[in-house]
Amino acid sequence: MSTGAISIVVVVAVVLAAALTVRVVRAGAGRRERALRRRFGPEYELNVAQHAGDTKAAQRELEERLRLYGELRTQPLPGELRERYVAEWAGMQELFIESPERSVTGADRLLARLAHDRGYPSDRYEEQIAALSVHHADHIQGYRQIHDSAARAREGRADTEELREAVVHARPFFEDLVRPPHHATTRPETARQHHHGERHSGNRLQRWLPGGGAGTGTGFGHTRKGGAW
Repeated sequence: MSTGAISIVVVVAVVLAAALTVRVVRAGAGRRERALRRRFGPEYELNVAQHAGDTKAAQRELEERLRLYGELRTQPLPGELRERYVAEWAGMQELFIESPERSVTGADRLLARLAHDRGYPSDRYEEQIAALSVHHADHIQGYRQIHDSAARAREGRADTEELREAVVHARPFFEDLVRPPHHATTRPETARQHHHGERHSGNRLQRWLPGGGAGTGTGFGHTRKGGAW
């Protein structure tokens, strides 16, 4: 084979190797993005927006959260403490009628204490948010919203509608944190029994959540006084 032919073969091999490398890198990046999207849901898109569309920077931040808090072991609430939090949350909702500002600032502090009692970091708000976003990504934005609205309320810069929406959006986060853990089996041979049992356990769960007691006729988070939400 001539020197020229050898050179052509080498060039083609280099080009093919480079193309293969690009395909492997892109496939890996695609799997990485899909995994992060599955784990963080709406938090993924929010983080990309906060990084002005820089997906790589957003992914690095989310991966760092996973590294720091992915293996965080949290604790379920004892029954008595859970009941206390549920009663306190219901009280905050009823307080909204008289003082929306006090209701929102109190609910914000309640959520911070609840997260601490579940085992999440509590020294710094940013650290607590990062840890919670790994395990409660679907509802963490509600916590951010009520925290920001509470700060605005303390400065007299939040209107009643903003405060009402803050509590409404924070409620699913509260319910997520206060919900008792599930212990039902998931073995294949008992899948149907497990599915049937979830409907009954869901009914029992109502008593732990605001407005869910027997005979109230209300859904999660509604006050007996027919409050703002």
